Amino acid sequence: MKFRILFSSLYALATIVATFVSAPVKAEVAELKFGSVAMDIPAEMHRRLKPLTKYLTDTLQVPVSLQLSPDMPSAIKEVSAASVDLSYLTPVAYLKAKDKGNVQLIAKTITQGQGSFQLMIVVRDDSPIKKVSDLAGKTFAFGDVAAILQRAVVVGAGMPLEKLGEYKFIGHYDNIARGVKNGDFEAGILKDTTAFKWEKEGLRIIYSSEPLPPYNIVASSKMDPKMVAKVRDAFLKLDSKNPEHEPVIHALDPSYSGFAATSDKEYEVVRTLVAPFEKK
Repeated sequence: MKFRILFSSLYALATIVATFVSAPVKAEVAELKFGSVAMDIPAEMHRRLKPLTKYLTDTLQVPVSLQLSPDMPSAIKEVSAASVDLSYLTPVAYLKAKDKGNVQLIAKTITQGQGSFQLMIVVRDDSPIKKVSDLAGKTFAFGDVAAILQRAVVVGAGMPLEKLGEYKFIGHYDNIARGVKNGDFEAGILKDTTAFKWEKEGLRIIYSSEPLPPYNIVASSKMDPKMVAKVRDAFLKLDSKNPEHEPVIHALDPSYSGFAATSDKEYEVVRTLVAPFEKK
């Protein structure tokens, strides 16, 4: 009798152990935090990114929440320190985050079928300014002081900053566009998609940079490689021709058509452009 009881107990214990061993292991990631550089006011960035985080939540089966940054330095610091897991960054922000925290490129944005973007100098439609050399002595609006690529493009276009009459850093691209439109500044620099939007609102493009590697999605260096692969796959599957994906992509930017694979080497041209502006 004692033997039967002992055998039954051992059998029950073995069954419990086997159940735990054979049970599928649940993902350890409880939540992913998604950050972003501040290209618009927070409410607008929330509107633009919310469909994307919902798509990622549904696709990855892991909650993805927004943790927006007030400015570029904050966005760089947060993904570099893994305070956020993913982030939507400008090319320069990516390079800085790569240097500070060895972030991992997930994918690059595709704009109107192109895997690059341009920075454009704009003036009012009725402005007498026709070319870059006409900017000498004129007031000029830049965005974030950390967005050194904007200054690099203006200097590369042939206008040294000291020849401008005055220049200020006023934040988001829409701030720049409104400042030029309202006459607060005689010229400013915009991302191509913003410039195209404001062409219909009274602005004129007088200069376009060479094609530059675009905005991108990165992951912190601490993200598990398997999760990195899943996130990358989720981005690469987004297609603006898919009626379920189109609202997700176009909420982020109406000119985007999806995402593509990329590499650090592609951003070398930006490293070269901004090198003279980096603090020694």
